[in-house]
Amino acid sequence: MDQVDIFKALSNKKRLEILAWLKEPEKHFPKQECGQFAETGVCVGHIQQKSGLTQSTVSEYLSMLQRANLLIATRLGQWTHYKRNEEAIKQLGKMIEGEL
Repeated sequence: MDQVDIFKALSNKKRLEILAWLKEPEKHFPKQECGQFAETGVCVGHIQQKSGLTQSTVSEYLSMLQRANLLIATRLGQWTHYKRNEEAIKQLGKMIEGEL
């Protein structure tokens, strides 16, 4: 777990919002045609639509969160879906509690 990458990824309000939305995707996103939220996550298109940001900005933000190991990406055909990496987020909480 690279702490610098994690804190860089968390240093943006919109990226924090995306993580919060993905905590309860059924509450924040419309039902998807392919894949269940719990299994595959949320389609990038839905995240982009909710955020109001450009597709390229959302892709950059999601990639940054994935590189920090806070998100897991699943490819379904031409679409990429993202969900939270709950285990890594738990480890982050323990690291903050223990080291900071």
